[in-house]
Amino acid sequence: MSFGNVSAVLVHGAWADGSSWGKVIDRLKEQGINAIAAPLPLTSLRDDVAALDRVLERIEGPVVLAGHAYAGAVIGSTRAGNIAALVYVAALAPDEGETVSDVFYRGETHPQSPQLAPDRHGWIWLPQEAFAQAFAQDATPQEVAVLAAVQRPISVSCISEAVGRPLWKERPSWFLVAEQDRMINPANQHDMARRMNARVRSYQTDHTPVVTAADAVTHVIVEAVESVSAR
Repeated sequence: MSFGNVSAVLVHGAWADGSSWGKVIDRLKEQGINAIAAPLPLTSLRDDVAALDRVLERIEGPVVLAGHAYAGAVIGSTRAGNIAALVYVAALAPDEGETVSDVFYRGETHPQSPQLAPDRHGWIWLPQEAFAQAFAQDATPQEVAVLAAVQRPISVSCISEAVGRPLWKERPSWFLVAEQDRMINPANQHDMARRMNARVRSYQTDHTPVVTAADAVTHVIVEAVESVSAR
């Protein structure tokens, strides 16, 4: 199938960088879809949205915008005119007036979910052992080692800024629910997807399916791209 000039822009979450999308990028390119990973500074929600907007400015044609985890708040906060659809991957989707922290801590936490607190500089790091225990328990030891080695901390400002009217109220959206997620309660994911009126795709995967279930993530993104292409 021809996807025309539809591009996929992929946005990483906290404690990660664009390389976390590597497997998905390979699979999308194999199907003829232009895929770009947008780098976020993780310094504040406002800064992250601005960084995403700079990437989107460089792309001609419609965009399917996919965000993992924290990046759900970022993709919902942009106002770029070329976004045709949104894909949430085990992501957070705050509504107007809510913060990332509000939705992240909603519901029961998993027993192996890490205790998180900012350091004296206002940065939140993921404890080393949490990568194998909660962030990506389905990953190989080699994948866990790389994820831990390249982790980027997130500023408290990212999770404490209230969002405006989210873009998912105006664009079609898909939501990949990670049923074995130990970071964001799967029931919470279902609740967010429901109020978004998103197309829900449920998989038995951990919090980081962009690494551990790349085929599933790719399938959902391709579904969104096909929908945009068919218009």
